[in-house]
Amino acid sequence: MQKILLAEDDPNLGELLKDYLELKGKFDVTLAQDGEEALTAFRKDKYDLCIFDVMMPKKDGFSLGKDVRKMDKTIPIIYATAKGMMEDKTQAFELGGDDYITKPFRVEELLLRINALLKRVSKDKEEELADKFEIGNYFFDYTSQIISFKGQQQKLSTKEAELLRLLCLNKNDVLTREEALVKIWHDDNYFTGRSMDVFLSKLRKYLKEDPNVEIVNVHGKGYKLLVS
Repeated sequence: MQKILLAEDDPNLGELLKDYLELKGKFDVTLAQDGEEALTAFRKDKYDLCIFDVMMPKKDGFSLGKDVRKMDKTIPIIYATAKGMMEDKTQAFELGGDDYITKPFRVEELLLRINALLKRVSKDKEEELADKFEIGNYFFDYTSQIISFKGQQQKLSTKEAELLRLLCLNKNDVLTREEALVKIWHDDNYFTGRSMDVFLSKLRKYLKEDPNVEIVNVHGKGYKLLVS
């Protein structure tokens, strides 16, 4: 069961959110009624996500988030507040917040945001750990940058390995051209796009011995690594 730290100084709203998230979301929710209580709870236990009201006594949500980020740089944080000013939203994201919801809000919307955020974080963690892939009859080791096929090995360049890894992570789904360019080349201009086309041609050549493996263009979108 995933654990959520909820900091909300309105006791009625706090209990309502806690009960709903435990009943409908199947989460284990710890409710703190001020920023200092929430910080103490965070130091004592491990959580999967935090929801911080911004306007709280003793320690406001932004200050709390800043302290939490010093201890954990990756835990998802959602800020909730009655404020709707753009500068407040900007501050939330500048402090490392992952989402921002303005009161009054529907609890159903909060649950949707929580689930979407946890799903994204889970995918990010899987991608960080993934380094070995089966591609039809090929085996790709991202760490060593080697493709193996029936005892033969092909050493890849760093860019080739990064591009093949992204294709593998999106196997049979579209890898958008923009995502590949930004993640690998940190730029999506015309010239880097032409460079990527060269690397795709090389990958197609490396994988041509297995008729069940194909890298195809998806017009106007990107590419697919098809494995049948």
